[in-house]
This record gives sequence, C-alpha cells and structure tokens, in this order.
Amino acid sequence: MTDLLPPGFADELTALRHELHRHPELGLDLPHTQRRVLDALDGLGLEIILGTGLSSVVAVVRGAAPVDGQRRAVLLRGDMDALPLTERLDVDYVSQEPGLMHACGHDLHVAGLVGAARLLAARRHELAGDVILMFQPGEEGPGGAAIMLEEGLLDAAGVPVIAAYALHVSSAGEPLGTWFGRPGPMMAAADECVVRVMGKGGHGSQPHLALDPVPVACEIVLALQLMVTRQFDAMDPMVVTCGKIAGGTKDNIIPDDAILELTVRTFSDANRSRVHDALGRVVNGITAAHGMTGDVTWLMGYPVTSNDATEWDFLRSTAVELFGESRYAEMPHPEAGAEDFAFVAQQVPSAYVFLSACPAADPKQAPDNHSPIAHFDDSVLPDQALLLAELALRRLRDPR
Repeated sequence: MTDLLPPGFADELTALRHELHRHPELGLDLPHTQRRVLDALDGLGLEIILGTGLSSVVAVVRGAAPVDGQRRAVLLRGDMDALPLTERLDVDYVSQEPGLMHACGHDLHVAGLVGAARLLAARRHELAGDVILMFQPGEEGPGGAAIMLEEGLLDAAGVPVIAAYALHVSSAGEPLGTWFGRPGPMMAAADECVVRVMGKGGHGSQPHLALDPVPVACEIVLALQLMVTRQFDAMDPMVVTCGKIAGGTKDNIIPDDAILELTVRTFSDANRSRVHDALGRVVNGITAAHGMTGDVTWLMGYPVTSNDATEWDFLRSTAVELFGESRYAEMPHPEAGAEDFAFVAQQVPSAYVFLSACPAADPKQAPDNHSPIAHFDDSVLPDQALLLAELALRRLRDPR
C-alpha cells in the first residue's frame, strides 16, 4: 500500500518514534512527549486542545460537508506513556531516561497517529465530517482516558462522535505485520482487591493462645480458586491471582493481621459485578470459621474492552482490503490484559485491534510487551497510519 503514502513518510514516522523512544515519560505528566506531538502536528491546520489535568493533546481535523447534511466525527486514539523499566535492548535509539522504557510500544502508537493526522490533513477535502485525534497519557496507569473524557474529549469537534478506533502493537505472538482481534470482549476488566485477615498476635510457640491470620489467609487464597471454578461459568472466564501475601515480622511472632493483594480479571460486566459478593462471602466465611474477621477493599480499574460487532466488522474488512487476508488472524479468545480505551468504548461504538510488530523469526518465543528486551519493528508504522486514516475516511462516508 506504499502507493497511498507520500515520499519519505515511513522515514519521518520512524525518526519521530525513535525520538520518543529515547525519552520515555511516565503516567499523566508527559511534557516532552506532548511537545514532540505538537511539533509534529504543526502546520497541518488542526484545531488543538491541551489537557489541564494531564499532558494530553486533542487535535481536530475539519473535513468537508457530510453527504447527508448531518455533520459527525470519528475518534482515533494513540496512547503516549512508557513503563518504569530499565531497557536492555542494543539499539541506537535506546532509552536515555534511567529506569524508563517504551516497553509496550506506545511510542509507535504516537507516531502512527501522527502519520494518520498527516494523511487526513492532506485529504481533508475527502472527509465527510471531522476527526478527533486523541493523544493520551496514563494508559499504563492511573488511566488517562477517563480524565480526557471528563475534560470534554467527545465534545472537541462540537458534533456527535459516531465511532472510535484504536490499535495496539505487539512484540510477540503473531508474524510481523499481522492484524488480529475479535468481536465482543477483547480485553479484560482489571480490578484490585485487598483482603485483610484480622486475628490476634502471640508467640509462635503457643499458637493456641493466639488467632493466627497467616494460615487463614493461605486458606482464602486456595478457596478463591475453587470459587472461580465452581461458582462461575467456565464459558465466561475469570482470573483471580494473589500476587502478594504480607504478614508478620519474625519467625516466632504470630502477627495481628495478614494482607492479601489480588488482581481480579473478568470479561463481562455481569461477572465483574458478581465477583464482589462472591469473594466477600469466601473471606467472611473462612475468617468466621476460625474466630476471626476479614475486611475486603476494592480498587476498581479499567472495565472490559469490548468491540462493537458492527464497528469490528468494518475495521476487519477495511484491514483485509488494505493489507490482504493473509495478514489477518482472528483471536479465538479475549486477551486477559486490560486497556483504558474501554472507557471510550463505553460511550461510543468502538473497535480495537492488535498489530504484530514482532521482528523475530519465531514470534511465539519472542519477548512480549512489558519485557526489558521487547523489540518492535518500525516497518509497521506506515500501516498503522494508513489503517487509522482509512477507517476515519470510510466511516464518515457511511450514512448508517
């Protein structure tokens, strides 16, 4: 599809991606990344809105009049933040920021969305409406999408937003250049749960005089796995993992309490709601059986990322038309990771797709996203830009 791209396009996007990779930033405050995005968009004639509670950039491409007289907008999203990770790649654009790395490929997302902005600006006379470009901080946490929505993201163009699209590169799993995804649930909801088991401390040599919370906490961890498999439908999966157990200060001291930190992944709103009561029953039942009490605190994270069936079919057919059937693979199951584009998808019919940027001969064995040696191939940058631009162009022509 290089005939659809201007000369030097791939080199320009690669240079931008490498600059961003050298200077990764964390969370919601990304001043260098924001500046580079603004520089890259300069001269395109876009309407720019900067975030107030975060270093976001919203750019609006104004198109021609719509075919049916009803002006609409399409939203395209690229996340911008990095991870707290020390890079171990041997590349000439390695991170220059100690302890920070673009290990999830968000630098490619930014460059790809800038590329889409350039393509759309050059073809704005073909746009039957407007395009909102969402450059978002904080996807890795604490969640920039919700803040941008609160700050009026969907009102940026002043017209209804009829669809939203996003993509994510992968450093492993599928051959280089493969688009992959599925309709319906695409990624999980991810919530944190902290369980405190409250007993009574004492001497380790006389446990009968104390209420030892440690074995009770261990019993809860095992019982939660039974809860998952026996109280919830296996066709609507769930993952409950205890990543941290803390209790005590010394081998011969029984502590007053023990703490469990859990991640809870669900793929439906129904299970996400049900698991609160179910987990609470397990904790309260087991602690009460041992004469103790339990406290459960939920920290709600990102909701389920679900692809609208119609928008997904539109995205898939567009990708296949542009790049060929051989470069598409249907995902048989959702991904258990989480994504805050889900907040956008809750308000606008949306579709989200993965793209393999894996340069390895055996992608199944390649280091995955979030690895300090995760490697992403620059060759996918023009493809990202082209798909996003074409989705906006074609969807705005669609009167449905």
